[in-house]
Amino acid sequence: MNKARLTIIVPCYNEEEVLPESSKVLGGILNQLIQKNQISSASKLLFVDDGSKDKTWEIIKGLEKQAAIFTGIKFSRNFGHQNALMAGMKTAAATSDAVITIDADLQDDPNVIPEMVMKFNEGSDIVLGVRNDRTTDSRFKRWTAETFYSLMGRIGVQLVPDHADFRLLSHRAVNALMRYSETNLFLRGIIPQLGFPTTKLYYQRKPRFAGKSKYPFRKMLAFAMDGVTSFSIAPIKAILSVGIVISVISLGMMLYAFIKGLFGTTVDGWASLMTSLWFLGGVQLIGISIVGEYVGKIFAEVKHRPRYIIETDDYTVAQRPAVLAQQQRVRG
Repeated sequence: MNKARLTIIVPCYNEEEVLPESSKVLGGILNQLIQKNQISSASKLLFVDDGSKDKTWEIIKGLEKQAAIFTGIKFSRNFGHQNALMAGMKTAAATSDAVITIDADLQDDPNVIPEMVMKFNEGSDIVLGVRNDRTTDSRFKRWTAETFYSLMGRIGVQLVPDHADFRLLSHRAVNALMRYSETNLFLRGIIPQLGFPTTKLYYQRKPRFAGKSKYPFRKMLAFAMDGVTSFSIAPIKAILSVGIVISVISLGMMLYAFIKGLFGTTVDGWASLMTSLWFLGGVQLIGISIVGEYVGKIFAEVKHRPRYIIETDDYTVAQRPAVLAQQQRVRG
């Protein structure tokens, strides 16, 4: 029986500090799997350079010269982490029986990869790496993560708590994922919708090996907003609810003012008037902003612009003979 061809996909953005170590660790695991005859010798470690401004691409080119298992693709500019993952999976799908996505910072435990491969060989199309705790996070980050997952659950979005983008997908799972053509990607919400046999593997998340996080609080907040607005219109419904409540309160205030007027006890008050104006103005601006977020997403989707542009694709060049052979087998 032919062994599965595995491609490990590593998105990279300014990762020159950590890439030598992550390539050593991940390359060692891939070679070990090949030597144990658990995967095909044609398996690859694919780095996706997401428009890095440092020496990330130079390091990737150097790795390609060192061993055949290393390969890479380079974006023409920075298109974002989620697009880098999609580009890697789409590029590898033509010649891979399974793909694994993992970040370059080595926070996700790469020692789980052999177990992922085992679960895949046992019949799982999707194997999710899930953190078993958040002890490495600050108290604030733990609180925000718990709040986010709770909020997403309340609005009906299926997420796997404490799962990021460390996962294995089979060939058919990747093909199904590629049918999702939206510009605003939130893979953590899309993956549970695929519906294939899924397994969860738990691991201890480690501190970042080197370099700085590419997801500061501002980006994490924007990422969370993308998750909410990509899968639910609950915020718009919330605006409606707030509007109804404010309308009821205003009617009560009008009735109260009318009764006070009848008894001649009306007191002119600047503070109450200005407070009401500022409050209603703030609610209106929030409402307009939320609706604008959805309109902006519609605007981005209808333009049908490419998610990413690949400047250099060393993976496809190296795999071209295998792609042609597979196409001939299909025709035959």
